[in-house]
Amino acid sequence: MINNTDIDQFMSKIKKLEKGEQLDLSSDEDLSIAIMNLISIEEHLFFSGNKTGDNKYFDLINEIREMRKGLLKMIIKDYEGEVWCISKHLLAASMRLMEVGTKAQTKGNQAKANELFKKSYDLYNLFWGLNLGMVKNSDLKSSPSKALVQDIDDKEAPISYSKNEFLGKVSSVIGKILDCCRE
Repeated sequence: MINNTDIDQFMSKIKKLEKGEQLDLSSDEDLSIAIMNLISIEEHLFFSGNKTGDNKYFDLINEIREMRKGLLKMIIKDYEGEVWCISKHLLAASMRLMEVGTKAQTKGNQAKANELFKKSYDLYNLFWGLNLGMVKNSDLKSSPSKALVQDIDDKEAPISYSKNEFLGKVSSVIGKILDCCRE
């Protein structure tokens, strides 16, 4: 189980990597959003090809896919098992939930939008938790609800989560580490 000392040590390691310019989380966060959009483009090309019957859309899918794979390699350097594929799907699901949330917001259903935005954010942070080494397969196999940070002070988290929620715990930790506004 991870405790506050583990988090402090991890955050210190991240800061050292950033200072040494070995890790640029701000650029990587921007890159992850670009990758989300490339995944979305692949999906739209698929549906456009099927809806129109025009194979030119299918021909473009591979070019976009290759670009997405190359960019994803810039973030996911080391992985085991299905972490690569899980990461791609976490980004895709996060993007889709964000879009559905904005549609709910446009329709005036703010409560539903907020719920979807929270889920999107949790999945996005799980992506980072996996790829920054905060979430390990052994954590997931043992007991997901107890695998991460049970001693975090919720007041320090950017969004308040129940300590019993696995994704909420990941978001609490990753939210402390990532700050997309840092330059």
